[in-house]
Amino acid sequence: MAAVLACFLLLLGFAARGPGPAGAAKMKVVEEPNTFGLNNPFLPQTGRLQPKRDPSPVSGPGHLLRLSGKCFSLVESTYKYEFCPFHNVTQHEQTFRWNAYSGILGIWHEWEIANSSFVGMWMRDGDSCGSRSRQTKVELTCGKSDRLAQVSEPSTCVYSLTFETPLVCHPHALLVYPVLPEALQQRWDQLEQDLAEELITPQGHAKRLRALFEEAGYLRAPEDSDSAWQEGVSWGQVFETLESCSQAHKELSKEVKRLQTLLTQHGIHHAKAAGTSSSERLGQAAPTRGPPAQLHGDLGLHRNTP
Repeated sequence: MAAVLACFLLLLGFAARGPGPAGAAKMKVVEEPNTFGLNNPFLPQTGRLQPKRDPSPVSGPGHLLRLSGKCFSLVESTYKYEFCPFHNVTQHEQTFRWNAYSGILGIWHEWEIANSSFVGMWMRDGDSCGSRSRQTKVELTCGKSDRLAQVSEPSTCVYSLTFETPLVCHPHALLVYPVLPEALQQRWDQLEQDLAEELITPQGHAKRLRALFEEAGYLRAPEDSDSAWQEGVSWGQVFETLESCSQAHKELSKEVKRLQTLLTQHGIHHAKAAGTSSSERLGQAAPTRGPPAQLHGDLGLHRNTP
């Protein structure tokens, strides 16, 4: 820096004296650009943070929307993490290495909902990590001030952040039901009634409830064929109602009888009695047990919940 200043003063001296004799060399001071830094304009465009997509629309409890547009940082070891609610999560390596890492760990995607409450924010579609993208789950916990409290990487390229805020300290601050539009609240009430009366199966209830959350904008619709596995349904067909399950059983029984008849026509021995007995037991078991017990208890879905 001192050398640059000396050269600058020398140039001023030449300017004050006026033009020198013909043929005198002109001096030009060029400062080499600094190539370190995330937003340095001299970096090639491919070296800067390039999000794969725009964040999802802001959604969720209204009192949390005031966090939108703000960012909170935490430095651990040689890394600086920055969490911008409803926008993204980034990581910046605080070293002067020529290839210091700065990247996106996830872009605001959707809420995680469990037990009728918002339990976390998912930031997905971050920078590439092998054959997949980096992603981050942000857990919201009660705290005296808004701050990014903890960062970890429980599995490769999947990060976990803990964000403290007084905005979630109220016992009902993260309940889903009170922030739903009235029409969706009524649909949820009906779903709970149908489940209690065993008009739909637990699997059908969970599927329809997820569709309701998607319509509200809290969850994103699955975009790949692995969604069923991610939802915990890894085999078989899911029946939403007992009627559809009964119909499928009748069709299956009919197919079994057709195959048994075909085997008999070709003189192939099969355990017809055992198969028929098993099928009949499946069809007769439900009536012999008597009417199902009704479910009772508080479902925790009251509209007047503060």
